[in-house]
Amino acid sequence: MIRIGTSGWKYKDWEGIVYPKPKPRGFDELEFMSRYFTAIEINTSYYGPPRASSAKKWLESVAANAAFRFTAKLYHSFTHERSPAPNDEKDFKDGFAPIAEAGRFGALLMQFPWSFKNSPENREYLIGLGRRFREYPLVLEVRHATWTNPEVLDLLAELGVGLCNIDQPLFQRSIRPGAEVTSPIGYIRLHGRNYKTWFDEKADVRERYDYLYPAGELEPWVARIKQVASKTKETYVMSNNHNLGKAAVNAIELCSILKGEPVPAPASLVEYYPELQDFTLP
Repeated sequence: MIRIGTSGWKYKDWEGIVYPKPKPRGFDELEFMSRYFTAIEINTSYYGPPRASSAKKWLESVAANAAFRFTAKLYHSFTHERSPAPNDEKDFKDGFAPIAEAGRFGALLMQFPWSFKNSPENREYLIGLGRRFREYPLVLEVRHATWTNPEVLDLLAELGVGLCNIDQPLFQRSIRPGAEVTSPIGYIRLHGRNYKTWFDEKADVRERYDYLYPAGELEPWVARIKQVASKTKETYVMSNNHNLGKAAVNAIELCSILKGEPVPAPASLVEYYPELQDFTLP
C-alpha cells in the first residue's frame, strides 16, 4: 500500500489555487483533500499537542475515504529543544487517541533538525524517545550525513523505527536521497530543492519550501518509492514543498505516475498549474 499526500493542508496561500476562492459556506479543506489523496501529514502537532476534539473532527472530515490515514510530526519540544514539559507526552497522546483508536494513525514522525548529529548522547536520546512513544508506528527523520551508516540502520531496525528518506538541498554534510527500510513502515518526504533559502536564517517557511519539482526530477523518486514499497507493509509519500500549492501539484503527479493513468485533481489547481493537464482527468 502506497499512500500519497501533503504535509499540512491548511494554508492561506492555497486559497484560489488548491481550494476555491471564495470558499463555499461550510467548506472543509481536509474533506476536500481526502477526495484526491490517501494520507495527510499533520504538521500543527509540531507546534503543540492537538486537542482530542480536533482529532475527532479530522476523522469526520475523512470518513468517506476508508483508505485515508493520518501521519503526524512529533511536538518540537521532544525533537528540537529536547526538553519537553512534564505534561507534553500525556497531552500529545491524549490528543491523538481518537485517531489511533479509529485505526487511522499511520505513523508518528520524529523529525530532527540538521544540527542533530550522530553522537553517543543523541543515539541514547533517540532510544529513550522511541521507548516513550513505542505504542505508535515510529519514523525517524534526520538530515545530517553522520546518520548514514549501517550501524544506525541496524539500531533503527532493532528499535522497530522506520527511516524517513528525504529529498532536500544537498550541501557538504546533508543526507542524500535513498530508499532505506528499517521497519514495516516506509516513509518519504520531499522538501524541495530551494538552495537559495534552505539555510537562510532570514527566510520564512514559505520561502524555504518554495519549489516545484519538474516531472523529470520525480522519476528517480518513483523508482525509490517502488523499492521502499516492495519491502514494507505501508509506504507514505509526503510533499512538503507547500508554497502556493506546489506540494499538491507534485503529489497529484506522483499519484498519476505510480498509477499509470490520469487521476482527478482540483480544477483550480490545474488552471493555476497547466502542466498538470498531462497527469489529470479532464
